[in-house]
Amino acid sequence: MQQLPVFEAAETDEASAGCRCDGGQPKNFARPCLLLLLSEAPAHGYELIDRMRPFGFDIGDPASIYKTLRQMERDGIVSSQWELPNRGPARRVYALTSDGRDLLDAWAHTLERNRAVLDAFLARFRATVGDEPSPRPDRAPDRTTVRTNSDMLERIGGLT
Repeated sequence: MQQLPVFEAAETDEASAGCRCDGGQPKNFARPCLLLLLSEAPAHGYELIDRMRPFGFDIGDPASIYKTLRQMERDGIVSSQWELPNRGPARRVYALTSDGRDLLDAWAHTLERNRAVLDAFLARFRATVGDEPSPRPDRAPDRTTVRTNSDMLERIGGLT
């Protein structure tokens, strides 16, 4: 399976530290990320939370992931079963269904189209202002203008 290029959260934060825009992932971006991760291998919630970090998510409240997974299961795009490990408590392991695979394919096509739109925007931006970014102020960014992915998720109502 081909590994998708992903920005580490630290790179993203450093690059946008002086930005006064909202930024963040597209709305509901957690869903295709969860579908992708489950297409790679079935997993339990805490493992998925850990594997979401490279996509820029810092999940402070695990309940939001579990709520999303339960909704995805009701929608028929993931399934789950209880796993009884040799040690420790039982845990629910989630897997992708065939409908989930179809939805993941649809998300991938949508994200490809969105990337083309973003590429066109950036090309026009570079044509207008050149390849060099504007100088950043030397002062630290105002905390009210910098939003983390978790802040953005809370603002738009969680992961669902």
